[in-house]
Amino acid sequence: MIVEAATLMCLSMNIFHEARNQPIVGQIAVAQVVQNRVKDSRYPNTTCEVVEQGPTRESWKRNKVFYPIKHRCQFSWYCDGKSDKVTDMKAFKLAKTIAYGILSGQVYDITKGATHYHADYVFPAWRTSKTKTLTVGDHIFYRWEK
Repeated sequence: MIVEAATLMCLSMNIFHEARNQPIVGQIAVAQVVQNRVKDSRYPNTTCEVVEQGPTRESWKRNKVFYPIKHRCQFSWYCDGKSDKVTDMKAFKLAKTIAYGILSGQVYDITKGATHYHADYVFPAWRTSKTKTLTVGDHIFYRWEK
């Protein structure tokens, strides 16, 4: 299976920024959430669109250029205002390997269809309306039933 470079980069960056401090199985689970959202009609249709999902605002300097609204994205790293530069090449290489395995269909869904997750030290209101499927490291995963 051919994996597009842009898709591989989007998923790799999401794994790196969301889960590089998690065990490998936790990184796989975070990546699976993205892919489960791609398959779910309630979310965008591509990996990059899912990773970058969130409200945007038009630039005040340049017309028709849009930026994500700070702290309002589906994945916090994407619009937290901090640099997205990869700072740990070893961790990024692992994230890229995991992303490739998932995108090429070599890794099965260990999350049982999870479309959401959160760290165990936060308590989002949505968690009570979802089905808990898995806990890995300090992340708890949930499926949004249809």
